[in-house]
Amino acid sequence: MSRGLFVTLEGGDGSGKTTQAELLREWLAGRGREVVRTREPGGTEVGVEVREIVLHHRGDIAPRAEALLYAADRAHHVATLVRPALERGAVVLQDRYIDSSVAYQGAGRVLDAREVRALSEWATEDLKPDLTVLLDLDPETARTRLDASRTRYDRLEAEASEFHARVREAYLGLARDEPERFLVVDAALPAGEIAALIRARLEPLL
Repeated sequence: MSRGLFVTLEGGDGSGKTTQAELLREWLAGRGREVVRTREPGGTEVGVEVREIVLHHRGDIAPRAEALLYAADRAHHVATLVRPALERGAVVLQDRYIDSSVAYQGAGRVLDAREVRALSEWATEDLKPDLTVLLDLDPETARTRLDASRTRYDRLEAEASEFHARVREAYLGLARDEPERFLVVDAALPAGEIAALIRARLEPLL
């Protein structure tokens, strides 16, 4: 079979990535496509353990160590789950990928974004998404959504508003640099409208 399709969903916490991934999965499955839904970190057994460390570890993790942990999870995830799915022709819908590291560890943790990207590109052997959907939402609205749905915050969600503002600006900068790969959607729109915009962009790629 021909190579599948790699679609990533990006955006700040509370932007609705999980909702849109499920709506997209249902639409693709209805068209007869095999769909693999996954996330980073946490898409494999190894990833579940890494996720617990980077998001729920009590105490500080040095920014470079955090970036390396995400890259290690990404290397294993791509090698054992994503590439095999693409090779058999599946559509992979993934919550977060390299752009998350560039935004969160590069801009959020104030590391060199080029170095952060290069680390993950090496880890994944340069696997790039066919389409990246950026669900853009201002940090204040995102925080209100999280307050309504969370009983506890993870290490990144709990960061100050300035951190999340830097992350958002980094995401928008990435989208401006690669408009052919990115679809930027206002995450404040109704879920159905967002889903329709994503389907319209994705349809020619199928």
